[in-house]
Amino acid sequence: MNTTEQSPQGFEEQLLRDLSAHVAQRAELASAGRPAGRRTRFLRGWRLAGAVGMAVTLTAGALAVQTMRFGDQSPPSASASEIFHLAADAARQQPELTARPDQYVFTEALATFRDRPDSGPYRTIRNQLWQSAGGVAYTQARYRPEADPNGWGELMVLREEDPVDPEKKLDAFPPPAYHGELPTDPDELLRYLREHPVDLHLPEGADEEAVYGGESMPYTTARSMLHGYVPPRALAALFELLARQPGAVVISGDVVDAAGRHGVAIRMPGVIGGNDDFLFDRDTHVFLGTRDSVVRNGKESMYGAVALLRIAVVDRPGQLP
Repeated sequence: MNTTEQSPQGFEEQLLRDLSAHVAQRAELASAGRPAGRRTRFLRGWRLAGAVGMAVTLTAGALAVQTMRFGDQSPPSASASEIFHLAADAARQQPELTARPDQYVFTEALATFRDRPDSGPYRTIRNQLWQSAGGVAYTQARYRPEADPNGWGELMVLREEDPVDPEKKLDAFPPPAYHGELPTDPDELLRYLREHPVDLHLPEGADEEAVYGGESMPYTTARSMLHGYVPPRALAALFELLARQPGAVVISGDVVDAAGRHGVAIRMPGVIGGNDDFLFDRDTHVFLGTRDSVVRNGKESMYGAVALLRIAVVDRPGQLP
């Protein structure tokens, strides 16, 4: 059993986001080899609020959202590209986890969110997730209010809902959570991502060729890759690739993640109606997590934030490292 703990000096991993519905797992059955050009479906991450019929009462109270500032006007001390390169350097220093296809990638995170994007009380939940390393089993998870250490819910199986019939659950397993096949050179990784774009689940009649062939698509896929476990050298290449994306900016001022850790935020381009930020430790540049915000009537407010606490490889769902 391999494990590493996420801390300001710890392991970076797994982009987590999308915080108000149940876990969406657009998946294809794992196979020994995927043909080039086939759209690979990746986990969309932690969708937490009410998703699996879970009713929770949280007492997080007046969350200190004010500390997660969005509008500081002072100039940033480094560019987004520089931060990503520093994050790549930090990634290379991390120990590598190995996993067999029959094992599970375990992650624990704190998520602060609210049910509606622009209103309602904030909640804080601790989440534990077990994803199949080889994509050969369903994901399982459990949750508890952060204010109640003894409030863990039952371990539950998370399955994707049918986009046509939300009451129906699909039978397809999620893709592998362990991405050991990714190239470790940024140029090779770029070619790989162009050949294996993330499935965006476009509506019927959409111009798939234009969307999946667009210049921004490899960067979108790169960000989606972070929903699973990416080994250190491949993770470094992924950050170096994201450093090339035009339009990413550093948000000035101190940022505090959902776990109270201080960091720096990079705002990613291409989000409509809100913003998507990556958070990195201000000193070590280890990846800490994400935060999402919405813009309504010209005013920006936080929708949700996720802080990764630890990641490990275990043998079965429910097993703790």
